[in-house]
Amino acid sequence: MTRKIGHRWKGSIELLETIGVVNENGFESPSMPPVQTPLTFDYVLVAKISDDENSHLVRKQKAFIETLKKKLNIHKFRDDDDNKVFYCIRAPEKIFETYRYLLKVSDACNWSCEQQGTIPQSTRIRIVDFILHHTHIDSEEGVSEYLPDLMKKNVFETHFCLHEKREQKELKQSWARWSACFRGQPITNVRNYLGENVALYFLWLGWYTFLLIPASVIGLVVFLYGLAFYSTSPLIKEVCQSNVIMCPLCDNTCRVWELSDTCMYAKVSLLFDNEGTVAFAMFMAVWATVFLEFWKCHRSSYVSAWKVFDWCEEEEELILEIVNNAHCEPKMHRHSYLRSTIVLVLVTLMLLVIIGLTHVLVVSRVIATVLLAENSTWQVITENSQTVAVMLGAVLHYITITVMTRVNFTVARKLSEIENKHSHAAVERSFTVKMFIFQFFTMFSSLIYTAFFLGRINGHPGGYVRISGKWRLEECHPSGCLTDLFIQMSIIMVLKQTFNNIFEYSGPWFSRWLKRKKAQKFRRRCVKCFKKEAMNTKEGSELCENCKLEDLHRNYSLIKTDRFSLFNEFLEMVIQFSFTTIFVAAFPLAPLLALLNNIIEIRLDAIKMVSLERRLVPMKANDIGVWTDVLEAIGVLAVIANGLVIGISSDFIPRLVYQYFYGPCASGSATGIDCMVGYINNTLSIANVSDERVREDFTSSQMVTYSGINVTHCSYRDYRSNEDFSLTNQYWVILAARLVFIILFEHVVVIFKCVASWFVPTSPLDVTNERLYDKLRRLKEELRVQRAQQDPLNEKLNGNGIEIRTSKQKKANKLNSM
Repeated sequence: MTRKIGHRWKGSIELLETIGVVNENGFESPSMPPVQTPLTFDYVLVAKISDDENSHLVRKQKAFIETLKKKLNIHKFRDDDDNKVFYCIRAPEKIFETYRYLLKVSDACNWSCEQQGTIPQSTRIRIVDFILHHTHIDSEEGVSEYLPDLMKKNVFETHFCLHEKREQKELKQSWARWSACFRGQPITNVRNYLGENVALYFLWLGWYTFLLIPASVIGLVVFLYGLAFYSTSPLIKEVCQSNVIMCPLCDNTCRVWELSDTCMYAKVSLLFDNEGTVAFAMFMAVWATVFLEFWKCHRSSYVSAWKVFDWCEEEEELILEIVNNAHCEPKMHRHSYLRSTIVLVLVTLMLLVIIGLTHVLVVSRVIATVLLAENSTWQVITENSQTVAVMLGAVLHYITITVMTRVNFTVARKLSEIENKHSHAAVERSFTVKMFIFQFFTMFSSLIYTAFFLGRINGHPGGYVRISGKWRLEECHPSGCLTDLFIQMSIIMVLKQTFNNIFEYSGPWFSRWLKRKKAQKFRRRCVKCFKKEAMNTKEGSELCENCKLEDLHRNYSLIKTDRFSLFNEFLEMVIQFSFTTIFVAAFPLAPLLALLNNIIEIRLDAIKMVSLERRLVPMKANDIGVWTDVLEAIGVLAVIANGLVIGISSDFIPRLVYQYFYGPCASGSATGIDCMVGYINNTLSIANVSDERVREDFTSSQMVTYSGINVTHCSYRDYRSNEDFSLTNQYWVILAARLVFIILFEHVVVIFKCVASWFVPTSPLDVTNERLYDKLRRLKEELRVQRAQQDPLNEKLNGNGIEIRTSKQKKANKLNSM
């Protein structure tokens, strides 16, 4: 049941509450957070106490504080024990009156002017934070220095906004605790405390996690399907019972080996490379579109209830600029082709560096395969050197990702500064796009090689492709290359999610514990202040000096946050979304791993933001910004990548071609026989030792089996002639079938995605109708006010006219009587 306009929750929000994504406790949806008089301060600047009052740093510190005092109220708390001084800031009410008025008369932000009375603490913090970062002093060189510049020079140590004890406690009880993992999120309360930006992140993450449930179930069914039928598959029997002798996998020490030695590897391959994988890949491509379209729908419901549907970030910045400086000048939009060219060249160079690291990973795997095969004392490693090298390569890839994440962050930030965008919103969009591109190439370059190049550019006996003429490139297993991709993806996902969560929680917790050990003397609070925090505050309520100082130390001891804190959380989840969708054909269990991780991730992020970290500056927003475009791009890449994985990496197409054109059922007359019998032998070609080119690649000792039998020929995986190594007609038939499948797959999936996008409305009907109703109501209200202002004027004019006419009539009557 949808809500009655202006009273209860909308239908989309009720749906989210029904399925357990949110838990609003049946409260009505307020347009703005509840307001209270703050017990402490809006913002805090921290500096170290200096013995030299005339030092250069102290003079700059005093100059900045004096500049701030012209706009804000500042109280100074000195702590000689910790050698720190706290400048506590509280903005005067006239600043918020100016903000409210400008918000009301603006073009796009006037939907937010519903707040009445005292400005909520989240808005106070946001405005003061803007003023702090846009106040400057002039240096001796005549250069304007802002707060970030002063902090780099150690004029100030840090800055932060304070947690509110009562609201913080409520969020801990209802949301930010491990026992609430399977409860809905109080999104409106999160918005009231941490701002719309953080609330939309958790709303998005909650919806994403919920939709991972059907994806995980279907992925698990596909896995179980392969598990149920792989023991009876003729392909498994053919590998496990085969007497085929395979060519050596490396030079010098590797010998010929029997295909049956890789029976277990073949079984694992069939778990993920089966008919169900194709259907699951199509489902996940459509799933990504359904997820995004329904997300837009739910977002519309919430931002409409919060009265920020038409909110404009750039106009908000203009309003804050005027609040900070009534004589400010607008920052003009500028575009420099020189800067854009420089940034484009540098981005290209950075991508080449990342791709170069992928080549290093490939070379390291090739060398590791040779070294393990030649020098390992353990026979199990020698016989499975290639599989062990793939695992080691995946671990090395994870280490590379960890290191390059920091490098990518720094480079993307510098490039965004070079562009010199006109607003913070534009800078953030530019930084987000660059950082995601760098991370995407870092994460997926090695996976792209494994999926589309491994085993296809390595050559053949008598013509192997070698690195520096020494090391042979890797080969695929006779059962296919998909298992290598699965191994690499599973290791990276498990390591990344596990270690990230461990360090993400344990690091801040341990750091807070150490800092609080140093501040035990401030922990005790007086009874009166404790009661003030537990109950609704009254106008003019204040904490005592000792409790204020305790509050300052408690917040100071928490982990530092900045404007990139939420960005890091978004980036982590969007990269996970990429893993879940782009190569899901090779790893159907990826959605299940993502689901298990996100159940923990939601509470982990909540606990961090409420208990372990300093309070984030509450930022206003009506969307997740450029991340929506990034997610849509990932959805398109998922269609392309999964089509290529099934068409190129998987053995799905070669099996179909064999079944209908080259197998025992090709003639249509075979009965009582499985159509896939003989498929493995059909994919193998033979290299004869008598060929001079083969003798150049293999020594005579390599052509002896472990049982001591000399062989005259060996097999390898390819469709080549046994005489001159030329490609057979079957190779070209399979290649044509692969291309046809890729085209058909991508077109069919794109059609389904378009239908799903059209079917789900971006904005629910009740939201559209309510906005129409509110616009009509506001127009009528404006008209009523305008008429009310005109009526007293008309009455006054009418009254003056009557008095004039009366005096004239009296004079006329007097003349007539004479």
